[in-house]
Amino acid sequence: MAATWNELQQWQPLAAQMLVNSLSKERVAHAYLFEGARGTGKKEMAVFLAQGLFCLNPDHGVPCMACDHCMRIKSGNHPDIHLVEPDGLSIKKDQIKALQEEFSKSGVESRRKVYILTFADKMTSQAANSLLKFLEEPHPSTTAILITEQMHQMLPTILSRCQHVPFQSLTPVFFKERLTEQGVHPTMAALLSKLTNQQEEGIRLSTDEWFVQGRKIMLKLYEALKVHPFEAMTRLQGEFLPHFKEKDQIELSLDLFLHIYKDLLYIQTDKHDHLSYPDQLEVFQKDALQTSTKQLSDQLTTILEAKRKLHQNMNTQLLMEQLMLKLQGGSALV
Repeated sequence: MAATWNELQQWQPLAAQMLVNSLSKERVAHAYLFEGARGTGKKEMAVFLAQGLFCLNPDHGVPCMACDHCMRIKSGNHPDIHLVEPDGLSIKKDQIKALQEEFSKSGVESRRKVYILTFADKMTSQAANSLLKFLEEPHPSTTAILITEQMHQMLPTILSRCQHVPFQSLTPVFFKERLTEQGVHPTMAALLSKLTNQQEEGIRLSTDEWFVQGRKIMLKLYEALKVHPFEAMTRLQGEFLPHFKEKDQIELSLDLFLHIYKDLLYIQTDKHDHLSYPDQLEVFQKDALQTSTKQLSDQLTTILEAKRKLHQNMNTQLLMEQLMLKLQGGSALV
């Protein structure tokens, strides 16, 4: 779970620099709130901050990553670093009470102690109130790091006692490079970088037979649309509906479709490094030449409108049939 300073600088330059400045000036807050989407490096940054607080040989706030403290924090085996995660669906009051009892004792190896709460928004109201009391009377050598994807679900009184550190979503171009470095084929990495910001999920989907087949089906459906609406309806019945059955699968199919039309726009604006389907470049280049920007804009609007209607529980078969007809005509859903 640990990351190098260079990696963190690339993933989250603002958050990384803010924390290193605090470490180098010894102005570390007693509580931080790391907030951002899944897969943006929040937990890695929490480990990095903990290493910075305990490191024996820091360099202007940057931990050495090689001393005894840094190595044990990296391995999750340091007695003065405490990780609290949901027990089942929530973080419970007993977990916070146990944490408070632990922190009433002196540190095992130093005066300093750090606790990291993942999914901090999943605290029960009793746990949140217990934590609030803990935050209201901070010990000078205690640092709290709360991690959340849902800041709006947390008590305002807790938020007001933490220094907010926002984590930005990784750019698709950068995330594509990360996936490729992890062994994902560049063609698949290009598409997955637009669909998720979470490395483990991207790697899993890259070898998921259902997803790979789904990508092929959407490309065939796009090709069929260029021939005739009847051809698209035939593919819809024969391949699409048997494959994309659940609501979340239909939504994913619409995202796959959306990125096909976005690719045509990227080709028109000469942004080839943004392509989601780089293996289709030759085909898409011909299509981009024969399609106006206005028509592409209408088609993108139509797909986004279909996503909205999906969430209104419209019949999925009817929704997709309407979508095929509207895309052929280049006008928005009514």
